[in-house]
Amino acid sequence: MKNPVSFLRYVAFAEAISFLILVGVAMPLKYFAGLPAAVRIVGLVHGLLFLLFCVALARVMRTAKWPIARAALIFVAALLPFGPFVVARRMRGYEQEFESRSRA
Repeated sequence: MKNPVSFLRYVAFAEAISFLILVGVAMPLKYFAGLPAAVRIVGLVHGLLFLLFCVALARVMRTAKWPIARAALIFVAALLPFGPFVVARRMRGYEQEFESRSRA
């Protein structure tokens, strides 16, 4: 994938889905069905996706020369349950911005 912003957007989406599965499925399975393995497995996947998200965000900051405020907005959105979905449209705009700058 040539556009690092696209990669960041996909990783943010996957990380957000994993967070919702962790909170909405794995946690109830742990506490109501006595299946702590669900949290262990989904938590591991979510943690790895969050680390990948942080690396992708750092790469975008360096490659696309994003200002700290923009990166902070995307990072804070990743901490909120539906944050990546809220900033998805903005991320698509950032993708197009990167594409237009790389063509010039």
